[in-house]
Amino acid sequence: MVVAAEQLTGMRPKKSTKPNRSFQVADQIQRDLTELIARELKDPRVGMVTIQAVEVTPDYAHAKVFFSLLTGDSVACQEGLNQAAGFLRAGLFKRLHIHTVPTLHFVFDRTTEKAADMNALIAQAVASRSKNPE
Repeated sequence: MVVAAEQLTGMRPKKSTKPNRSFQVADQIQRDLTELIARELKDPRVGMVTIQAVEVTPDYAHAKVFFSLLTGDSVACQEGLNQAAGFLRAGLFKRLHIHTVPTLHFVFDRTTEKAADMNALIAQAVASRSKNPE
């Protein structure tokens, strides 16, 4: 007969005290990276960068950093950020108080471009509909 652990001990299994900790760490990494890139990174390939999101693996070994770029070449910017990942990780190590600071992997986020394309398509459809009333 199988008996649940709760019935045997009279206690519930212990849950994590901070279930959203990975989200909190990702948010803090996003804030700190934004400041580090703006103030301390001197690479000319990296222009006006906006950190859109950070995804951290459960073991905090890797972080995927999604960024968008106001002006400039996204490929060159991504190369510059990935080359500066070690420098930025060292800066995060000084700011974060966690045992493992993740290795950073920068990915250009095309969400804003796709949203602008969708808005243009919607505007075009609305304009064509108003010209041809049914």
